[in-house]
Amino acid sequence: MAGATAVVAFDFDRTIIDGDSDNWVITEMGLTRLFNELRSTLPWNSLMDRMMKELHLQGKTAEDIMECLKRTPLDPCIVSAIRAAHALGCDLIVISDANRFYIEAILEHHGLLGCFSVIYTNPSFVDEEGRLRIFPFHDSSSSPHGCKLCPSHMCKGLVIGQIQASVSESGKKRFIYLGDGNGDYCPTLKLGESDYVMPRKNYPLWNRICSNPTLIKAQVHEWSTGEELERVLQHLIDTIVI
Repeated sequence: MAGATAVVAFDFDRTIIDGDSDNWVITEMGLTRLFNELRSTLPWNSLMDRMMKELHLQGKTAEDIMECLKRTPLDPCIVSAIRAAHALGCDLIVISDANRFYIEAILEHHGLLGCFSVIYTNPSFVDEEGRLRIFPFHDSSSSPHGCKLCPSHMCKGLVIGQIQASVSESGKKRFIYLGDGNGDYCPTLKLGESDYVMPRKNYPLWNRICSNPTLIKAQVHEWSTGEELERVLQHLIDTIVI
């Protein structure tokens, strides 16, 4: 990060990919009925872990899940936007409520994993039985993060705060934050006047920013499509470089 032009933080679901990776796997692998039955009974990460248990019981492997993830649609404009930002010397990171297995499988498949220096997300691993396990980013029982804006398992604002603290030691860095959901509101509030936020238009983050814009110090640049994301991000990076 020391020599980076800017820090560009991407949400993943409905930002890098157009849809939601959890929902994609549930739908594509035939888990919709069980998911709907259990939806109101478990926290999200526990529910996803339970879905992986079901796939394992059905004889589906981690490789099967990976093949499913490789079919996730990814806009070519977003692929080129990520590659261009990386080539211009930006430090690219992911801060996502998905999980590491899903994100790395999709980015790797599209040749983008090497563009990102770090991924902050819910941890996941394949256990000795070959079952994919998914866990919360924050263990709310042992160390609750205490943020009332965020779900118990992940406060993205806490992550941004830690990154800001680490990069401030190597000189002032400007941030560009791209996201869509309610979970992206807390980190947006932590951005300063020289930073930028790129909310996806007509999604929850954009709605919250619009409802009380005076709370946001960062400059707001909305986008809807992959083409717009690419154009706006390129413009902001150019502005910072100049």
